[in-house]
Amino acid sequence: MRKVVSSIGLCLLAIPLSGMAVVDLKSPHVPGELIIKLKDGVSVANFTANKGLGALWTKSYHVGFGELVHIKVSEKGDLGKTIADIAKMEGVQYVEPNYIVSIEKPIHDKDFARSVEDSPLAPNDPRFGQLWGLNNTGNNSPDGARGVSGADIQAFKAWEITKGDRRVKIAIIDTGMDYNHEDLKANVWTNEAELNGKPGVDDDGNGYVDDIHGYDFANKDGDPMDGHGHGTHCAGTIGAIHDNGIGVAGVMANVTMMPVKFLTDDGSGTTADAVLAIDYATKMGVDIMSNSWGGGGRSEALFDAIKRASDKGILFVAAAGNDATDNDQSPHYPSNYESPNVISVAAHTNGDGLASFSCYGQRTVHVAAPGNKILSTVTHNGYDVYSGTSMATPHVSGVLGLLLSKEAGLTVAEVKERLLRTSEPIRAYRKKTISGGRINAYNLLTNTRPARQEPDPSAWHVVKLDKKFETDHPYLNSQNVAREFVVTGAKYVRAKIKRYDLESGYDFLKVTGKARNEIETMSGAGADYVTDYVDGDTLRLEFTSDTSVSKWGFLVEELEAVME
Repeated sequence: MRKVVSSIGLCLLAIPLSGMAVVDLKSPHVPGELIIKLKDGVSVANFTANKGLGALWTKSYHVGFGELVHIKVSEKGDLGKTIADIAKMEGVQYVEPNYIVSIEKPIHDKDFARSVEDSPLAPNDPRFGQLWGLNNTGNNSPDGARGVSGADIQAFKAWEITKGDRRVKIAIIDTGMDYNHEDLKANVWTNEAELNGKPGVDDDGNGYVDDIHGYDFANKDGDPMDGHGHGTHCAGTIGAIHDNGIGVAGVMANVTMMPVKFLTDDGSGTTADAVLAIDYATKMGVDIMSNSWGGGGRSEALFDAIKRASDKGILFVAAAGNDATDNDQSPHYPSNYESPNVISVAAHTNGDGLASFSCYGQRTVHVAAPGNKILSTVTHNGYDVYSGTSMATPHVSGVLGLLLSKEAGLTVAEVKERLLRTSEPIRAYRKKTISGGRINAYNLLTNTRPARQEPDPSAWHVVKLDKKFETDHPYLNSQNVAREFVVTGAKYVRAKIKRYDLESGYDFLKVTGKARNEIETMSGAGADYVTDYVDGDTLRLEFTSDTSVSKWGFLVEELEAVME
């Protein structure tokens, strides 16, 4: 396991690099390891021979339109100074640390193995009834929590059109996959040339030896077997076999899934290996890359690899992150890269609200998908329930796979625009995602675009509260207080939060409508904040705090309303 350098005492190094304002030395990175991108026409041999880098070792890779040099320098030296010196060298386009990335660590949820009544349209897989993300009955979460019927991807209606096509190839770039899993193996990619060739020989001439089912860039071999479980869980959501009488079923009954491992069995990896993994999937001609991982600083090398995939028409679906933060303000990579093919995915619950852990971003996160208490495959023919944007991402990858099964040849831009416009508009996601909605597979396949009606911005007027709604300052632990407001004759109502200062990710102020449908949840701090609106004349605010860390609280003195 590679050690992660501490961020204590490190800073951002101001070096202008190919559109980058800074090199981020605060984000975790492998001590002493650097990635150098050479300008076009500069050979690796001449650069490394003449520059006197003092490298302990040097590796080089051809990456489509140039050369990358991966070097190791002394951990005892001043890495910032080394980066600055290399950046000034002739022939260098950019230089950056080799950042540490990891799975978007799932929240492990107990699987209660509930027995629920399946629809006649459901596959005969015995645990399909717990897959609320595909068919939400309102009472089929694995833990028995009540949900909102229909808050799912509309799988049954979509499957009346297509259940997928083996010609659609999806790379699961992750911790690998248990390609022998009884619920997955029929949909796993097989490189026939390597399968039928000689061991230890690159039979298909793609530069990789014995890559029968994919490749392992963490261990540099042809066996992408999952030793963690995360990648296998993501794979099951995309393409677990239908109607085989065991386990679960994926979004796609028919698909070709390619495991591309670059995260180790402890769930961590580096940008250097991520670049190689993405380039491998690009070379092997996949249609979609599913990426349930993130972290590290902004990497130009990683951005370039994603852009190369985009240039080949490959979609790059990425988890928005599990830090409950605004990606507009605090970028999360790789989901925040500006490449045209990137689709950033937030997680929603079976109650049709944004999951409390999910990152969001009105300008940077594209759509929400089921990501809370998701049952899927894990290693050794197992099944388990995880929560995370890692679980939401493969739902989107699978839905996009259904679309490409029906309409091959769509461009990246066409697919992305259609995904956003056909999403189901829901208040809870309106200020949290670009689309303002959650994925709907049927809408996507039929190009059905729900109306997105919004109030006239000039019609809002202030409603003063007779009695302000606030906590103690600071508030108490283990609180659960709520207040309902009725503005008679209102068509829409929203709250004006004068100030809120809550323990981020632990204490929450939630906005709901008359039916207790979640509209928006706030945590952290803000001032003069206007919430999203509810339909109708009734708005409810509910505050909950945990058992520790009490901050200032919140204060509400006014509402705003649009009258009928």
